[in-house]
Amino acid sequence: MNTAFHTRTILTNGVHLHVVEAGPEDGPLVLLLHGFPEFWYGWHRQIAPLAAAGFRVVVPDQRGYGLSDKPKRIRAYNLDDLALDIVGLIEALGREKANVAAHDWGGAVGWWLAMKHAERLDRLALLNIPHPLVLKRALWRSAKQRKKSSYMFWFQLPWLPEYALRRNDYHLIVHTLRRTSLPGTFSDEDLALYREAWERPGALTSMLHWYRAALRARPGKPASPRNPVPTLMIWGTKDIVLGRDLVPPSLDLCDQGRAVYLEEATHWLLHEQPEAVSRLLIEHFKASADPGAQ
Repeated sequence: MNTAFHTRTILTNGVHLHVVEAGPEDGPLVLLLHGFPEFWYGWHRQIAPLAAAGFRVVVPDQRGYGLSDKPKRIRAYNLDDLALDIVGLIEALGREKANVAAHDWGGAVGWWLAMKHAERLDRLALLNIPHPLVLKRALWRSAKQRKKSSYMFWFQLPWLPEYALRRNDYHLIVHTLRRTSLPGTFSDEDLALYREAWERPGALTSMLHWYRAALRARPGKPASPRNPVPTLMIWGTKDIVLGRDLVPPSLDLCDQGRAVYLEEATHWLLHEQPEAVSRLLIEHFKASADPGAQ
C-alpha cells in the first residue's frame, strides 16, 4: 500500500513536536499517540490503512521523544502538559476535534484528554492501557501488580536507569522488547530505528521523566474520573505486566465504552496484529459519522 508520508514540526503548548502526516487533508482527523520506549514509528503499520480509509492521520513524536523538544525538568512531563500538547496540536491543525488512538503512555494521555478535554475528542481508542485511577488502585491494593510494575519505581532513581538502559548498545531495552513480545515482532531494522531515536541528545532521560513525573509532578485533579467520550479498548491478553482484569473497571468509568480482546497478542499488539488493530480503529472512528453509533 503506497501512502505518501509528510513530516513537519508544529509548535504547541510551548514545545515543538515533530509529526508525520498522511491521508486527505480534509479527512476526519486521527491522532496516533505512542508510548514508551517508542516514537511515531510505533504506529507505522496503521498509518497507511487509516489514510486509505479517508482519514487525515497525524502521528507526533510526543515531547521528550524522537525529533520533538525535550524539556529538562521532570515537571514538564506531567499529564496536564502532555494533554495540552495534543489539544494545541489539534488547534494548530485547524480542527475543533480529533479521533485519538493511543498505546501505553500515549494511552495515559488519551484517558487524561477524555477526562479534562472531552470537547476536543470525537472518539477514543486505547490499546493496553487502563484508566489511570484503575491502575493506581491496582498498584495500591495488589502486591502482584506492584511486582509486575516494579520497573516504574526503579525508573525513579537518578542516572542509574539511564546508564543501565544505554549500556551495551541498549541491550536491556531491546531484550525487554523482545522478551515481552511474540517472536519476530521487532526486526533488526525496527530496532536500529529505535536505537537511533534513543541516542538523540537528552532522549533517554526525557523518556524516563514521563515515569518520574507520574510520581513527583502530579497533574491537577479532573472534575470527574469519568470518561464521556465513546471509547474502544483494544487489549492484547498476553500482556505480562497489565492484565485483562484491568479492563472491566476501566470500562465502568466510561459512559460509552466497549472492549475487544486480541487473545494471541501481547502489550505490543499494534505490531503483532497490525491488520486487526487497523480494522478496529477504522470501524470505531468511522462510526463517529453516525450519532447513534457507540
